[in-house]
Amino acid sequence: MNLEKILAISGKPGLFALKMQTRSGFVAESLTDGKKVTVGLRNNVSLLSEISVYTDSKEKPLKEIFEAIVAKENGGPAPSHKESESVLVAYFAEIVPDYDRERVYLSDIKKVFNWYNILQAKGLTSAEETSSESTEETAAE
Repeated sequence: MNLEKILAISGKPGLFALKMQTRSGFVAESLTDGKKVTVGLRNNVSLLSEISVYTDSKEKPLKEIFEAIVAKENGGPAPSHKESESVLVAYFAEIVPDYDRERVYLSDIKKVFNWYNILQAKGLTSAEETSSESTEETAAE
């Protein structure tokens, strides 16, 4: 699962794939509808590969959480981000049992499930990608 070029742009729904860099920002393509948008340098943009979730001991990268969902769901979709609070929190606690309940809000949990389901629908959560990445990382070491 490669999250290096997947973006979350503040103020815009869904996820975006980084296409090219320009002088004044970059061009990204929406993973939901395929529309291309120009994003200025002033926009608040987060790479999914840089996002982590607070746990009681340390921060857990989003990639590890997505991999846990893939393992639990056998590559299928996770619960919708529109499920009830109790369902989402219980499911998230199964995946990340030691998440920091004071610093991880329901809105954060909803984003994780929404983002995972977008990636899963696009086929970007497959186990083949994960295993080929770990092979590349091992070869690089």
